Order: sequence, then structure tokens, then C-alpha cells
Amino acid sequence: MVPALFCAPSNLMHSSSTLFPVALLSAERRGDLSEDVYRIKAGNSPDPSVELAVTRLGLADQPGAQGVPVILLHGSFSNRRFWYSPKGIGLGAFLARAGFDVWIPEMRGHGLSPRNRQWQHNRVADYARDDLPLVAAFVQEQAGQAPHWVGHSLGGTTLAAALGGGYLPPEQVASAAFFGTQVSRVYWPLKVPPVVWGAKFLLKRWRQIPGQRLKRGPEDEPIGLALESMRWHGLFGRFGDKDNDWWAGLARVDVPVLAVAGAGDFQDPVWACRKLFEQLGGSRKQFLRLGREEGFEAFGHVDMLVSKAAQAQVWPLVERWLRDPLVPVHASIVMAEPVLAS
Repeated sequence: MVPALFCAPSNLMHSSSTLFPVALLSAERRGDLSEDVYRIKAGNSPDPSVELAVTRLGLADQPGAQGVPVILLHGSFSNRRFWYSPKGIGLGAFLARAGFDVWIPEMRGHGLSPRNRQWQHNRVADYARDDLPLVAAFVQEQAGQAPHWVGHSLGGTTLAAALGGGYLPPEQVASAAFFGTQVSRVYWPLKVPPVVWGAKFLLKRWRQIPGQRLKRGPEDEPIGLALESMRWHGLFGRFGDKDNDWWAGLARVDVPVLAVAGAGDFQDPVWACRKLFEQLGGSRKQFLRLGREEGFEAFGHVDMLVSKAAQAQVWPLVERWLRDPLVPVHASIVMAEPVLAS
């Protein structure tokens, strides 16, 4: 059944989906992996120019043996290469080699997703309300079952917004994993109205936050994200939009959850990640601190997922979690030998 918010394409023969227009941009073999890149143009957003690129990774020699679907959501200033490098290294490639059906969406204007006409005004609210349900519907249609979700940083924040806002129903979420994700860190200057007014005046003159110039990552971010974050953290602010309190909605979420925080992560500190974890409802959830006291390296914000240490210590835990989200994960279950990507 086609979700009501989507319009079916007028000519289904040109679409890879029966739900909405989807073009297969490429189907390539990358070493031992298959890489299919789709572009979705569903017209479900207030800005009809939005198009989303989604990469599917699998084993090249087993094209008909797709496994359990996993959706990987990258963070800010990033793209699909966070999960899957041109050399075939990354958590996405690792999971594909482990037999999972891996899907990597790229947010508006990132990677292979073009910038929409109103790109500078894009917000987490748009990603959570319009884009993630779109990706969920397409992946579930192709895979035949509900996907697992893994989000890093802003990707995790977007996933939390989609869950707390009720945009992703439980039947579209086999589990949810949050890495370096929080919305509670306090920025005291944003509690002072004159400071906020001045900052908004300056930011509204910009169109984007340059990732490469600021040495934050390969992609730029729309100024709409910064203005939205200021509202969340401002005086009387909350995690949500004007019509929907996502923070309160998180308490009603009841899906298997894994929240992971790095002991050396100063951008999204452990205490703030734990606060998000504690707000999530249900009893099927685990919190994991990646620190020396727990038997890990003292991982930071990025190297918790992108580093040789992460290959050995974190990736196997993610695989273990995805195979059974109800089994506790901890350092002692990591195999003794490092897991090296081929």
C-alpha cells in the first residue's frame, strides 16, 4: 500500500519503485562489492525540487542474496564516504561483507544528492518529516522487511527527530543505533536574547556553513540548520518544531536502541548522549561508553567509527548488535584479532 504522503509516478516503467519515481543512476562492481546508486524524486516535500541519492551495497557475487537491511545516516559536513571509502573501507563495506543489505542515503546537497532550490533553508525538521520516511518506504519495499537504522552525529539527531516526531512508525524501525548523538549540550550565550538576535542577523546574511574552509568535512551545510539549532538551544527552546515536541515524543518510542558515546568526544560528550538515551522510552535499550575503563580506546567523535581502532573494536560490536539487538554488547565480546577491511 502506497503511503498517503507519496504520489505514485505516472509511468512506473521508468521507476525502480512502485511508490514514487526512483531512477537507477548506476550499477557497478567495486571489487568484491556491488554498488547501486538510486535517486529518489517523490515530490513529497514543500520544495518539489528535492532529490535524494541512496547507495545500496551488497556482495557482488551474490546479487540475489540480500540480507537484513541496514540504513546508515551520515553526520554534518559529510556524505556516503563516511561509511564507504572509494577503496571499499568503512563500516558500510564491513557490514555488506558480513551479509547485510546496506543502504546509505545522502542528505540534500551532500554527495550525489543535488541541492534543492530552497537548500539554504533546509532543517532537521525537513529531513525527519519528509526525507527519512521516504527512504524507509523505499528500502522496505526493496528489502521486504523493516530496516535497522544507524546514525552518527547529525544523522543520529535526524533519526531521533523522526522517531520523536512520529514520522517513522515502529513498523519501519527494526532497531535504532545512535553514535555521538545528543541535543542537550548547553550553549549559555544562546540563552541571552541580545546575543541571539545579533547572531541571527549575521547568519541570515550567509547561505551556507563552509565545511572545507572550517576544516569540518568535505561538505557544506545550509544555514537553516544553524538557525534551527539556535532555536533548540535558546531561552525556552526545545528539541522540536513549532507544532511538535520531539523531545517529549522520544519517551513514547519503543524500539530496540543502542546509544554509543566516546569518552574522548568533546563535541557530543558522554553525559549529553546519555541524556538522550534516558529520554527514549521502552526497556530494550543499551548505552555503551567507549573508553579505557570499558576496555576500548578513548574514542572521539569521528574515530569511534572511522579509524583502524574502530575496525577492530567497534565494527564487530555493531554487527553483533544488528544480528540480535537484545544481546548486551561490550568490549569482552570483540574478537581478539583485529577486523581488517580488505
